[in-house]
Amino acid sequence: MSYRKLLSRTVLICSLGITTSVSADSLQGVIAGNLNPIKADSHAPIGVMGDHMHSKGEWMISYRYMQMRMEDNRDGTHDLSPAEIATGVTNPFFGQPMQPPTLRVVPTKMRMEMHMLGGMYAPSDNLTLMAMLPYTKNEMDHLTFSGGMGTTLLGGFTTQSSGIGDLKLSGLYRLFDDATHHLHLNVGISLPTGATDEEDQVLTPMGATPTLRLPYPMQLGSGTYDLLPGLTYSGEHGQLGWGSQYSAVVRLGKNDDHYALGDQHRLSAWGSYRWRDGVSSSLRLAAQTIDDIDGIDPLIVAPVQTADPANQGGERVDLFVGLNLVGQRAALRGHRLALEIGTPIYEDLNGPQLKTDWIATVGYQYAF
Repeated sequence: MSYRKLLSRTVLICSLGITTSVSADSLQGVIAGNLNPIKADSHAPIGVMGDHMHSKGEWMISYRYMQMRMEDNRDGTHDLSPAEIATGVTNPFFGQPMQPPTLRVVPTKMRMEMHMLGGMYAPSDNLTLMAMLPYTKNEMDHLTFSGGMGTTLLGGFTTQSSGIGDLKLSGLYRLFDDATHHLHLNVGISLPTGATDEEDQVLTPMGATPTLRLPYPMQLGSGTYDLLPGLTYSGEHGQLGWGSQYSAVVRLGKNDDHYALGDQHRLSAWGSYRWRDGVSSSLRLAAQTIDDIDGIDPLIVAPVQTADPANQGGERVDLFVGLNLVGQRAALRGHRLALEIGTPIYEDLNGPQLKTDWIATVGYQYAF
């Protein structure tokens, strides 16, 4: 599904179900039924995790559906064609049996879909507990060049992987809160529940079609216990809202396959405008840096860039636009729908990798 179709369908659903929100004039009082209005921008854009806290005894359930599309290749900030990679990028496994001097298999596209289930519970006003479990499906298209040199195409193939990812458990601790500003600490751990031994059939430069362990981007988990530190700030005044979040993933040693994915650091900042109590829009900038892989899986050996631990990670800045909607009355009260779509405005990659094309997230949340 394209992001344009995703946007149009989500907006249609939201307009049919959630447009019962009242006008901003109701900020001077309460809506019908003597219920206080629920502000759509009391949550951050849906692409931000662990952004808000709850009152003592409150629960929240959430579901997010995320898509990411990647296409074409880049080394640093320089674009590369498949033929340039196949003839000019050194194969780090050259010298091992059946390994040519250059990378003869080139990824051309990747599609990632993720279903994320989440739950939150507040044992006190100052502490909210959170758990998130993803289910991921990955697909990657490749071109295989014939033999050990030249630009003759042998054919193409697609690899797939799907399953449960790593379970994340976190605590959000309130540091400061008043009528305008809110600050809380994010502390969590990621458990290695996702597989790191996914396999699929490939097409080699010699025309063979063996089943091999898939390269690192196609695996479902990290295989390591990871720390998840962070700090989140949000504020509001009138119909304006704003916020920022720093978050990180810090790997705690190597996994059973003798490697650790790169540490990640992310910084996000957003602003929002509340058009009505139940409707707000947002603009967000998100910057991230991801290190390359430390170590190597001895079973991931292939003349393709995704099998090289050095060709992982880099720096990227994304620009997102978003929409938040929350029901105000009757059975719809408190139910949230949100959408966020973004694309990179800067990307500097560690070695040849697929470029990110676009990212979209649709989510549902309900607190009780």
